[in-house]
Amino acid sequence: MKTWRLDGPSQTLAFGSMADGCPAVIYWGAPLPLDEDLVALAGATQLDVTGGMLDATPALSLTPEASRSFPGQAGMVLRAADGMPVLPKLVLSNVEQDKDQLRFTCTDGAQGLTYIAQVALDVTTQMLTLTASLLSEFPVHLQWLAAPVLPAPQAASEMLDFSGRWCGEFQQQRTPWSAGIRLRESRTGRTGHEHFPALIVPCTGTANTHGDAYAFHYGWSGGHRMIAEELPDGRRQIQFGNASDTEVATATRFDTAPLYATFSAHGLNGCAAAFQRHLRDRIITWAKPETPRPVHYNCWEAVYFDHDIPKLQDIATRAAALGAERFVLDDGWFGKRDDDTTSLGDWTVDLRKYPQGLGPLIDHIHATGMTFGIWFEPEMINPDSDLFRAHPDWVLGDTDQILGRQQKVLNMALPAVRDYLFNAIAAILAAYAVDYIKWDHNRVLPTPDAAQARGTYDLLARLRAAFPQVEIESCASGGGRIDFGILEHTQRVWLSDSNDALERLKIQRNAALFLPLAVTGSHVGPRKCHTSGRTLDIELRAWVAAQRHMGFEMDPRELDSREQQVLRDVTTWWKANRDWMERADILRLDAADPAVIAEQQLAEDGSRFVVFAGQITPSTQIAPRPLRLTRLDPTARYQISLRNRASASHLSRAAHLLKDRPVTLSGSALMQSGVTLPWRFPETMWVLEGTRL
Repeated sequence: MKTWRLDGPSQTLAFGSMADGCPAVIYWGAPLPLDEDLVALAGATQLDVTGGMLDATPALSLTPEASRSFPGQAGMVLRAADGMPVLPKLVLSNVEQDKDQLRFTCTDGAQGLTYIAQVALDVTTQMLTLTASLLSEFPVHLQWLAAPVLPAPQAASEMLDFSGRWCGEFQQQRTPWSAGIRLRESRTGRTGHEHFPALIVPCTGTANTHGDAYAFHYGWSGGHRMIAEELPDGRRQIQFGNASDTEVATATRFDTAPLYATFSAHGLNGCAAAFQRHLRDRIITWAKPETPRPVHYNCWEAVYFDHDIPKLQDIATRAAALGAERFVLDDGWFGKRDDDTTSLGDWTVDLRKYPQGLGPLIDHIHATGMTFGIWFEPEMINPDSDLFRAHPDWVLGDTDQILGRQQKVLNMALPAVRDYLFNAIAAILAAYAVDYIKWDHNRVLPTPDAAQARGTYDLLARLRAAFPQVEIESCASGGGRIDFGILEHTQRVWLSDSNDALERLKIQRNAALFLPLAVTGSHVGPRKCHTSGRTLDIELRAWVAAQRHMGFEMDPRELDSREQQVLRDVTTWWKANRDWMERADILRLDAADPAVIAEQQLAEDGSRFVVFAGQITPSTQIAPRPLRLTRLDPTARYQISLRNRASASHLSRAAHLLKDRPVTLSGSALMQSGVTLPWRFPETMWVLEGTRL
């Protein structure tokens, strides 16, 4: 056996190849001693052979092969140009190792196939990045190609993944492991509200703050397939790749998107911190890296399609007075766009609404001290548009397809489509001082096609190269296209179209397993939420938005004097803390009370933290339960204080110390005993600040 390994401060990943077969993972977990005998390790963990089994165990390799009697899902499924199955039988032909990277090349000379698996470990972020490529001497049809396959631990009893819907993204699901396959596939042509491309496998007993966990995310926007399989012999494998059968043409090369994976010995939070840091520091290309994240104002829920310059100028003035630093003009500024039935594709300013163009509005916005952003939905087209009448052949799919939001999809694989969109968007960006684009995607594709995602990536890359100072937000009816693939080209995501603060608390909590504050837009919505109909107090709405990249998306004319003051105060607090919060780890707390959703944002250097503890529903017990903090220095002293103690209810009657003044405790006490916060009504939040002394 030949062996190789990658080592970081929190994990070791080791590979072995027996008789020059395609390598397999022989160990993945907590760091091993550098002098560990990997051959002995592989031998000590190999499976025995008994009744009902083959005389040898087929390898669970980086691409398991059907030709070698592998009893589960193969790592690739191919057909020749004539439709006949192709069953690769690979031999390891070359290995290259450079510091923290490995490149395995395996070949099937008889069939003219080359498989390349690349694995890199970032020792700072503790993230593994794995990609696979298939090269063929002859054109082949690709049905399925998995990124390099990783094993799942047998010490786990369940797996966590995420479903969702519009205004209800990132709903966590727990599924018991059992014999066979759990298969999830997004076939809508985008990431999807329903199928966030991720999986977490916690070992038994793992919680947010402790225990072993393995986590995976597939960085691709065009639809994916996930397989979590337990084989008859008990081994488990994890496969991720592009949705099957989305390469519609034969080709001689295919590549997977990156699979990001990490191991944590410190609970789900260890995985979360790795994903947050890696996305923020390795994947995002920031338009203005030295500029703090600005407080947003988006006008959508204030005016919808009713664009009136004096009204928008008044709203902008009020938003700036509340603390907004960027004004985003949403849908309705172009073509003859009075509702959602018309004009997508006609990216010229509507002179009925803006007779002098956008200049007067932008000048006013700049005069308030805000920058300007604008909404596009480039990949879409309305049948009632000048573009459709000129180019019906640019539409993706059949002519009689079902519409979505009164629109169809442009075929982004066509160079002419991308050229048209680049020129149309670039004309707006060149004519006006645009700081920001909200890039929307409001319907699913009529049929999944990997070329569509690649075309969108190409257009985004061209625009970023031409206008590097313009930031782009990925929105797809809220969270319908959130993944590390789209975030290679964008800098912010609109997590959900729901501005309901209670719903946001749940969505933000689960999304934080992968997304840092800096990319996660969260806005203070209207007093009565437009998507849920629920009425919530301004304090809760403001503090929930302050947990992420803060913004407003209401009509500021509806605010009374108290609401204005609360919003100004929370916004001022967010601006004073955003520098360290942008680089903080968002850590989920294991609240003893299921009525409480709590998180702790811990500064990069550990010098300070803030805890957001939301009381969602009434508790079953009378008094609050203690809330234990995490990842503090047990020997250090921390001064803690309730930022919003002035809002304590009159029914909180005890002389509670935290309601009167700051308290100093050890990190050990805060993590072991915890903090018992004062009583609160449901639909409220405590904000606890801490500083290391």
